[in-house]
Amino acid sequence: MAAAGTAAVLPLRAQPNDGRDILERVEKLLWGRTVQGDYEMTITTPRWQRTLVLKVWMDRPRRSFVRIVAPAKEAGIGSLRIGAEMWNYLPTVERIIKIPPSMMLQPWMGSDFTNDDLVKESSILDDYAHRVLDSVQVDGQPAWRVEAVPRPEAAVVWGRIVYWVRQADTMPLKQEFFSERDELVRVMSFTDVRRVGDRVMPTRWEMRPAARPGQSTVIVLRQAVFDRPLDDEVFTQRNLQRR
Repeated sequence: MAAAGTAAVLPLRAQPNDGRDILERVEKLLWGRTVQGDYEMTITTPRWQRTLVLKVWMDRPRRSFVRIVAPAKEAGIGSLRIGAEMWNYLPTVERIIKIPPSMMLQPWMGSDFTNDDLVKESSILDDYAHRVLDSVQVDGQPAWRVEAVPRPEAAVVWGRIVYWVRQADTMPLKQEFFSERDELVRVMSFTDVRRVGDRVMPTRWEMRPAARPGQSTVIVLRQAVFDRPLDDEVFTQRNLQRR
């Protein structure tokens, strides 16, 4: 799993001081302060495969909006998150459905990503404590393994998350998600590094559940604009209901 390139917006100053510093750089690279982008999500199971085309707006950490634009069967479905509240819009029945906290960890549109993943409700920086576990070699290059463990008061599902981050340019390589019983639940890998706007970043994110061989969800970033102001109207239920 090779990943090459330097994050243009994250110049290499002194080495990160701790695990939180490393993960903060990763988050800034992947999402910036805001992002408006076009993505493709391909869901693969042993029985079927389908691809969704998505438009995404994120004003982090508080607001997110996701709209499916293709295929026609799912076009118009949307997800809106403001703070800790989330709503889905189903155009076939013209209804807005509020997602309760108990449903945030359910699969989004049958994928291996959860509602929480799609709208980034949980904050890896605020809800977790961080430490560098060790330094390892990935494709002949040194990388940190950084562990994120939930803070006692945080309402999150993962027992811990382990990040693999290349030391040369703080490029994310892999994430491992563990249950509260420390069982590996899923693995996300980051590949296909290229320039997107003002940065060089991985544009293919593959999530694989550990207990389901032959199943995966791949998100491919087609294009995006980072760190530009977003219209408040985007993050409204009125916009959610627009075709």
